[in-house]
Amino acid sequence: MAEVHGHRVADERLLDDEKSMLDNDPGGMLRATASAGAQVRESAALAAETDLTLLADEGRPRAVVVAGIGTAGLTGNILATVAGHRCPVPIIGHRSAGIPGWVGAADVVFAVSASGRSPEALAAAEAAVRRGARLVAIGNPDTELQAMAERARAPFIPVPRRAPARASLWGLAVPVLLAGRALGLVKVNEADLAETATRLDADAERCRPGADSFVNPAKALALGLAGSIPIVWGSSPLATVAARRFADTLAANARYPVMAGALGEAGRGRVGLLDGVFGGLAESSRDIFADPDEADEATTRLRLVLLRDGGLNPEDDADEPVAVEERRADAVQTLAERRGVRCDVLTAEGGSAIERLASLTAVPDFASLYLALAHGLDPMAVPAISEMKELSNPMPEGIQ
Repeated sequence: MAEVHGHRVADERLLDDEKSMLDNDPGGMLRATASAGAQVRESAALAAETDLTLLADEGRPRAVVVAGIGTAGLTGNILATVAGHRCPVPIIGHRSAGIPGWVGAADVVFAVSASGRSPEALAAAEAAVRRGARLVAIGNPDTELQAMAERARAPFIPVPRRAPARASLWGLAVPVLLAGRALGLVKVNEADLAETATRLDADAERCRPGADSFVNPAKALALGLAGSIPIVWGSSPLATVAARRFADTLAANARYPVMAGALGEAGRGRVGLLDGVFGGLAESSRDIFADPDEADEATTRLRLVLLRDGGLNPEDDADEPVAVEERRADAVQTLAERRGVRCDVLTAEGGSAIERLASLTAVPDFASLYLALAHGLDPMAVPAISEMKELSNPMPEGIQ
């Protein structure tokens, strides 16, 4: 059985020593996360070397299915969100093996896998070819996924090899977006990609390991979340994608239980968590004579992270949805304050949808790593994942 290292209480001092931090990150997750801007540039260049004209020549599909798991699975949500509600074609994310039963010759399937070996992406590619659907494969080169695409004479877009799957969001998302552009689903131009890469570079500099927590927004966010139960809500569809990304990284890197979703859905029931035993009830039961810092350390509390996006997609033509989202976000912040639930707010910046998404994912990505390191955890090595793979894989024939 794998050993689980680390300690229960986060230690801020662990984030003050850059050398110790890097020593505790042998898998290089900090370095890989800092490569996000480079991933945008490199993956765009790799996509440009792939002939995607066949996609456009065969016309608009009936539907697009983006098949993948984990970080690859999130790319379907990114494509749908950047395309916006006026997209003429349904975009469906599929996070299990195979593809939906209705997929046929009129449809396009994106099989996405950072490693090029995920069973879900391989099964999707095989099923797409068998049913006569158009296939676009995106993943690590020189793998079975590329071989399947070549046998089917389908486009294969390689992704940068520089980062592990969890830190490859932009290496996977950019090829998906550019393939979507070839199909006429999204408007993403080279300036959008360049500005997104520049923003990711700037955020990586702000969140660098050598920057102290009082000037490093990712370290500050991590220390605020330490010892809490995080709830991450997005105020818009785009911000909700970023919220779900943060939940994924908090769970995988820092091993924190977290709830994430759309703020609109939260207002239909989940906002009641603010009144629960980790919210308002915890505040009401606090000893008013106790030291506030000691009381906070002894009580597990909710910590709300609100991702706000006041921008409009280019296809949107009304401010009303944004006004509703902003009022709802203001209301939730007020509710949290009244119940003593601390709230961190990150606001999207940038002109294009892809740049705004980047502005909401960069700092949280780093924060999940710093939270892991503050607990003495290696963010790359997750024993439970390795054990689950061992337990779920069939035992070789002849071995009992």
